[in-house]
Amino acid sequence: MKRLLLLATMLALVSPALGESKTLLNVDKAGLALQGYDPVGFATENKPVKGKPEFKSVRQGATYHFASAENKALFDNDPAKYEPAFGGFCAYGVSRNKLVGVDVDAFQIVEGRLLLQYSKGVRDDFNKDARGNLAKANQNWPGLVDKKGR
Repeated sequence: MKRLLLLATMLALVSPALGESKTLLNVDKAGLALQGYDPVGFATENKPVKGKPEFKSVRQGATYHFASAENKALFDNDPAKYEPAFGGFCAYGVSRNKLVGVDVDAFQIVEGRLLLQYSKGVRDDFNKDARGNLAKANQNWPGLVDKKGR
């Protein structure tokens, strides 16, 4: 009986650490990501394309809207390919260990990942050393999620 109680106590202490991992998403109060823009459109049309509420998917607490059922299907089959890096926060900001909002027109696809930036000027600054800034952002992101995520 003591062993069972000890095991139950240990599981209670360990299970939060093994439970759901934290997420950190740039979403509005309703949970809408990318300000309602279609994440697939950035890759397939090389521009921001407004999504429609009738074509939506929810992933890790973020709601994504799509311009078409086809785009929704592409996303649903491979969400990691289309969802924004760094939870949809400004990649340059993350490289500086900060969470900053974005302008969807200041997007770019780098190494197959959708990166969003605060502005086109910030995107230009990021691109002065894209590889180095992306490495810094990748390094900083887990700490930001741990510190500010839910």
